[in-house]
Amino acid sequence: MTKPMLPPPPVVVFDLDGTLADTAPDLIATLNVILAREGMPGIEYEEARDLIGAGARALIERGLMLNGREIEPARLDRLFHAYLEHYAAHICEGTKLFPGVLDALDGLAAQGYRLAVCTNKMEAHSLLLIEKLGIYDRFAAICGRDTFPWFKPDARHLTMTVERAAGDPARCLMVGDSRTDVDTARNAGAPAVGVPFGYTDVPMADLAPDRLITHFDQLLEAVEELLPIRA
Repeated sequence: MTKPMLPPPPVVVFDLDGTLADTAPDLIATLNVILAREGMPGIEYEEARDLIGAGARALIERGLMLNGREIEPARLDRLFHAYLEHYAAHICEGTKLFPGVLDALDGLAAQGYRLAVCTNKMEAHSLLLIEKLGIYDRFAAICGRDTFPWFKPDARHLTMTVERAAGDPARCLMVGDSRTDVDTARNAGAPAVGVPFGYTDVPMADLAPDRLITHFDQLLEAVEELLPIRA
């Protein structure tokens, strides 16, 4: 007699920048290198941190705007590729996991949840950074902006990440720090857990995620309420 096949475990999907890790130090340092190459002064950390959240190209554009500089698209493309090259070489010099991340990941895994990353960071950078942070083996899938033809807030970025993690898109949850993450979850019909310490132009509380946590030690309880291990 064959045993009935068990359904796959639910998948908890994380954003990367501003959610799992504070990547601002290395993102800003790279921005200031690019600005210096253009003969412009760097931007102070606190001011530059507010520019993060829409990707490297937008970060460069915002940095140039603060310096009163407009730039043609072809030149911006060159700066963008220079940014990516420099960032890859310095990707984890100041970046650190947020407090409680390791215990939260281990706690979720111990309860039977499968874990994945869905980020608008380029896939190669995501894989490199997660490996350097020492958490690569905890994830069943790590998917970046260029992994699929679609990216957040398109629901397919999330659902295809879950499928790559051998999960069921109907049984997943998104953890993130921005409107993009909340919108992605809603577009996919999935619950969203928001964190307020990342990079967002709108406070996470105003985005009304299904749960708002202020520390990763609150994550397991939130996940168990929104996405029970057994339906």
